[in-house]
Amino acid sequence: MDDRELAAAVERCTLAAERFDHRTHIRLAWFYLREESLLTALVRFVTSLKRYAASLDSATKYHETITFAFVLLIADRMHRCAASSFDEFLTANPDLAQWQPSVLDAYYDASTLASETARSRFVLPDRETVAPA
Repeated sequence: MDDRELAAAVERCTLAAERFDHRTHIRLAWFYLREESLLTALVRFVTSLKRYAASLDSATKYHETITFAFVLLIADRMHRCAASSFDEFLTANPDLAQWQPSVLDAYYDASTLASETARSRFVLPDRETVAPA
């Protein structure tokens, strides 16, 4: 399935749940960011993700801070790395593909991400980090 087909399947809520793993989340965000401005891609990703999760009776799995933080990190990494394909992008940024531990562990305390506040609205990082070169 190519990137457009993946996006269409998520947007139509026809992608099998077992196919929507962390890597697929990253790939979908990457695709939207290639197609749209950052803010438009973020809105499209959030809308698609919420609709897709609701179609699986999993609306409570949506996490605003994790979603926003990953989209922002992916956008930043895309500006730093001129990859022509998703696989090339992921090869250059393997930390984004890891779920546990997560790249977000460098930016957020575990208790922050576990909070209902972080789940329901975007919370800025609460750890000091060193930006990648």
